[in-house]
Amino acid sequence: MSIEIANESGVNVDETSIVSAARFALDKMEVSPLAELSILLVTLEVMEDLHERWMDLPGPTDVMAFPMDELDSSRRPDAPDASPALLGDIVLCPAFAKDQAKTAGHSLMDELHLLTTHGVLHLLGYDHAEPAEEREMFGLQKRILGEFQAAVAAVNRRDAQRTADDRLLGTAGLDTVPADEPPA
Repeated sequence: MSIEIANESGVNVDETSIVSAARFALDKMEVSPLAELSILLVTLEVMEDLHERWMDLPGPTDVMAFPMDELDSSRRPDAPDASPALLGDIVLCPAFAKDQAKTAGHSLMDELHLLTTHGVLHLLGYDHAEPAEEREMFGLQKRILGEFQAAVAAVNRRDAQRTADDRLLGTAGLDTVPADEPPA
């Protein structure tokens, strides 16, 4: 699976973490490993222009999704066969998302993970225009985000434990040499 990210927003964010959230969501949705996705982080001004041009709505927004391939039953990127698919582009606006994160009581990165997952679901054909669609999409989004956060927390706990073990054993910062190789 190819995920490209470009940060043109002027906001310093952990791009690798955003890609990880996208990859996690795509894996959970069983999207073909041959799929390609692009993520672009933009300024408020660029997002406002895109929002007005493509949605005919005033002002900036937090996330927009631009699907590339038609999502018919034979080309859906989450279809069982592993056919290549250009999913499309997710455009995020960190400056807009910052205020949403504050209102929601979580970090900017948590908000960007949410918006990335939201964008992925839109690219896969999910929508929230009708109440039933909204329940389905937001339920799926909540489940994927919860599993992503749990996976990240598990990795962080494991890394912290390894660091603590290394300090305790006095091996922190030492390169380990395989048993069959003598030290240099």
